[in-house]
Amino acid sequence: MASAARPRLTLTRDSVLPEDAGQAALIARVHEPEWGGPCVAAVRGEHVVDLTAVAPTVSDLLERDDAEAIVREAPGGRMWPLDALLDATAAGRRDLPYLLAPIDLQVIKAAGVTFARSLLERVIEERTGGDPAQAARVRDRIGQVVGGAVDHIRPGSPEADKAKELLVSEGLWSQYLEVGIGPDPEVFTKAPVLSAVGTGADIGVLAASVWNNPEPEAVLVVDSRGRVRGATLGNDVNLRDIEGRSALLLSRAKDNNASCAIGPFLRLLDHGFDLDTVRGLDIELRIDGTDGYVLHGSSSMREISRDVLDLVAAVHGAHHQYPDGFVLFTGTLFAPTEDRHAPGAGFTHEHGDVVRISSPRLGALVNTVTSSEQAEPWEFGVRALMRSLSGRGVL
Repeated sequence: MASAARPRLTLTRDSVLPEDAGQAALIARVHEPEWGGPCVAAVRGEHVVDLTAVAPTVSDLLERDDAEAIVREAPGGRMWPLDALLDATAAGRRDLPYLLAPIDLQVIKAAGVTFARSLLERVIEERTGGDPAQAARVRDRIGQVVGGAVDHIRPGSPEADKAKELLVSEGLWSQYLEVGIGPDPEVFTKAPVLSAVGTGADIGVLAASVWNNPEPEAVLVVDSRGRVRGATLGNDVNLRDIEGRSALLLSRAKDNNASCAIGPFLRLLDHGFDLDTVRGLDIELRIDGTDGYVLHGSSSMREISRDVLDLVAAVHGAHHQYPDGFVLFTGTLFAPTEDRHAPGAGFTHEHGDVVRISSPRLGALVNTVTSSEQAEPWEFGVRALMRSLSGRGVL
């Protein structure tokens, strides 16, 4: 990944907030340097209001049945101008209050291979052994044999079994097809608790990776009882070369410094934004390179292979509990095949790419690509959070 100067980001209310922000119950997290730690907060018009005295963590807030009322109405403490927070966040100022990822103690989970188009790209990664130079040839071969065989198939259904038989007979069966159309989804732990970066932050790609891309996704936020309480946007950065060498390298490909971005805010479910709204979300992607390169992409939740509640049930239930809740990346339809450099090499990131993931009802998550090795080190963990909250007397 070539090096370039970090571009100056611009974050504004109009570009970051949902189009109906006035009706939305939005949760933010703000790092307050004066207190040496994060604050749970609500976005109310032009201001962000501290709610930490009411709920010291977002996890605590989402356990409450009255979470929406708290976000909309509860008296708060300190108040920050949203514009000032956005300016400080975009500038990378750590001496001023700035925005963080809007989750804290939740485990960060991700579902993979949940869309047919991206499913076939995972098969291509596997067949090429992570070599981008072979992708076009393998893509053409798979397209000739598979065609639309896996489109609109309900995973685990008799139709899926028939498609599996066809692919096996052609020598094209894959572990990715197993989780894509088989009975059990792929769910993995994306990143450690408290490691996600928020909007405006650098996002990390391993320096060793030469074939990689963003993954724009809707992210569900779930409480300890398995109830979906809200949604936000996420970037589940994908290192195609590393995972393509072996699926056993998934952790190496997915869990690195700054490789998980979530934000800009957490939108609570309510009468105007429910699970059916989430099921119908359209997610847009724009990548702007420092060299003038521009890539557009999109992903529609309407084309997901498994219902979002089926994905939640695969994570939480009698088989596994999450006492602090969890967030769940739901997968993406986006799988870039356009050549950026050499013919047949496909897309890969360059240092300084600005990645904007947006949806009208969730706002926009904006990050700048760097290497994981050069991104800001992750140093604020659970012990630091507990010390900060205890020092403020809110535990």
